[in-house]
Amino acid sequence: MAAASGEGARDAFRRGVRMGVPFAVVGFFLSASFGVLARQAGFSVAQASVTAMIVFAGSAQFAALSVLTAGGGIPAALTAGSLMNARFLAMGIALAPSLPGGRMKRALQGQTVVDSSWALANRGDGTFDRWLLFGTTLPQYVTWTLGSVVGAVFGDVLGDTHRLGLDAIYPVFFLSLLFSELRDAGSRWAALGGGLLALALVPITPPGVPVLAASVVALVGLVRRSR
Repeated sequence: MAAASGEGARDAFRRGVRMGVPFAVVGFFLSASFGVLARQAGFSVAQASVTAMIVFAGSAQFAALSVLTAGGGIPAALTAGSLMNARFLAMGIALAPSLPGGRMKRALQGQTVVDSSWALANRGDGTFDRWLLFGTTLPQYVTWTLGSVVGAVFGDVLGDTHRLGLDAIYPVFFLSLLFSELRDAGSRWAALGGGLLALALVPITPPGVPVLAASVVALVGLVRRSR
């Protein structure tokens, strides 16, 4: 793919920034709730903030945190978060031909991939506009980081988070992911299977196992879909 001209790259980047703002606003509140709940789970302000900055993935962060909050161990929490982010392997494979440079340069550029940016940068012909990708991710990363810091620093001011409904963030967040997958016929059965399996395992398995089992089902569905 021919490289975009300087002017074309700047235009695409600016357009990406504008397209990323709505997602960035939503991300701020979601990340703030993560900061609040992470502090209540025993994280320090620095730990909650750095986790959000490094992981930068709502599903992985909430998966790991939900396991820890429910009493699961760190290995189970890390495994749950890693499985949630496994979808980026397939997304990265699809994006790689549109990124110039060697392996290290492509890997660095690939760190800007998040779900919304990847989808918006997709041209629909198998190629991606990398500058649009970069621009869309920038405001999302800024507000995601800021939200986590605000939530971690000022979470104590909120008092009882159950009163504000923040305890519902976990189930609502994962249900929203499930419902979004139900709209796609290709992933519907994997989403339903994972959700039902997690529900069935909750009363009979240790904390963290239901999330891990549902993630495995989703991965199997992804592999079968890609064939």
